[in-house]
Amino acid sequence: MIRFTTDRITVTAAEGDTTGERRIDAIAVPYNQYATVSDGTEVQFLPGSLPIDGKAPRVFMYHDASKPVGIVTERIDTPEGMLASMKISRTDLGDEALVLAADGVMDVSVGVNIISATRDKDGRMTVTAADWLELSLVPIPAFSGATITDVAASAETEPDTNPETTEPVEETTEVEATPAPAEAIEAAAIPTPSLPAQPKRKFALPSAADWMAAYHIGGDTFAKVNAAVAEWQSENQTALQAAAGDVATTNTPGLLPVPVLGPLVQNINFVRPVVNRLGARAYPDGGQQKTFVRPTITTHTSAAAQSAEFDAVSATTMVIASNTISKTTVAGQVSLSRQDVDFTSPGAMELILNDLIGELMLKTDDIAADALLTAANSSGVWDGTTTDLMKSIYDAAVDVSSGTNFFPDTIFVSPDVWGQMGQLVDGSNRPVFPYLGSPGLQGQNALGGGNATTWTGSNPLGLEIVVDSNFAAKTMIITNANKAFEYYEDMRGIMSVDQPSTLSRLFSVHAYVSTFAAVSSMIRKITQA
Repeated sequence: MIRFTTDRITVTAAEGDTTGERRIDAIAVPYNQYATVSDGTEVQFLPGSLPIDGKAPRVFMYHDASKPVGIVTERIDTPEGMLASMKISRTDLGDEALVLAADGVMDVSVGVNIISATRDKDGRMTVTAADWLELSLVPIPAFSGATITDVAASAETEPDTNPETTEPVEETTEVEATPAPAEAIEAAAIPTPSLPAQPKRKFALPSAADWMAAYHIGGDTFAKVNAAVAEWQSENQTALQAAAGDVATTNTPGLLPVPVLGPLVQNINFVRPVVNRLGARAYPDGGQQKTFVRPTITTHTSAAAQSAEFDAVSATTMVIASNTISKTTVAGQVSLSRQDVDFTSPGAMELILNDLIGELMLKTDDIAADALLTAANSSGVWDGTTTDLMKSIYDAAVDVSSGTNFFPDTIFVSPDVWGQMGQLVDGSNRPVFPYLGSPGLQGQNALGGGNATTWTGSNPLGLEIVVDSNFAAKTMIITNANKAFEYYEDMRGIMSVDQPSTLSRLFSVHAYVSTFAAVSSMIRKITQA
């Protein structure tokens, strides 16, 4: 069975009616629109590929047959897509489904068995006929352009015992009503005081750093940011090659139902010193291509003094190199048993996904650090002494500036080199790089105040020092971080799919990253004797 999920909810709800109708109307599947399903295949449905008669599809929560909430009562086939009207049962789970749909939390997702389909030369599938088994309410979308067009419900209410404080009730509240093909399903909005319409907030596409920070905050903050990312997410998702690491309750004994004090102890700091200093650049054209070209000048034009009047002046043809940059896919996945999700406290899913995203962040920083070190050119050897360190730093600065007129602004080091620099003293045993944390203290070449990620202050040449444990031991690189080296990334959202045969859920995260040594002569490394 294959499931295809829609997104972009639009809700209409009203108040004051007592007919008792509980209904959700939706565009179940948009036609002629590709989406990437859980196995990585791109799939589209043709008009007429889904039946409008026969056994009515059931309505589930999360594609879970143990969580039925209703039945599809009407199916209308239009040129734009299959429209469906769902009758929601009057149960606790049905009430939850209506509230979540009205709040804009849920999207719709169909579950089908494919009867006939074709594939093109790129492996993309076009479904021409399928059995429609179920329609689910889910929070994670795949198809763009499909909508929940209307939510209507009514419920018995208790009489108002304080009429003096009764507020007037608006007859209808509409939120971003969707144009055709929603008109194909008659939107008979049925009101309820218990299901007020909530305006759906719009978000700008967040940066990768914003998305990661929101995930670490969690809760409603992450849900909103992840929804914004999902709306912009491309359908060209790369299939993951490695097998998922299965996480069962035996792997998380500390999270089983026994008293747990406080949050999980985190023994890794998910920071990216190199990436933060370089800055993550966006891919051109929305990142839709596998490669892109970054031009650089290999031969400049020239100018010179004219020897005599009417003599030919200096003339040199500019040569521009076409540098092709490819993308590296960084990904991770994990499979959680349903028991591990349901029985652990605090929830194993949130903790494990938090760790998975953190590891993705560390790996992208590791790729940037390795590429920066590989691109560096040697500017000499440091013998470990204070005098020779000063000489080495200034020799490297000269190499950066020669022929470019750009001044170095950053010194990248591994933690062991940072430790060596901090222990250097002059002839009177005074620290060469003292920490100046209080006003009035005197000193020169101070590392300044900060933490073990970045210092700012009066370092040699005014350089900012960046310490990163992803560097190999004895690493010291001096460069202009804004000009010499470029880092590109495209962080994608979380993908997930239920695995009923093993009663588990598979989660994955991935990102695309690229590096480019724009001016390799400005990237200088100092080795150790």
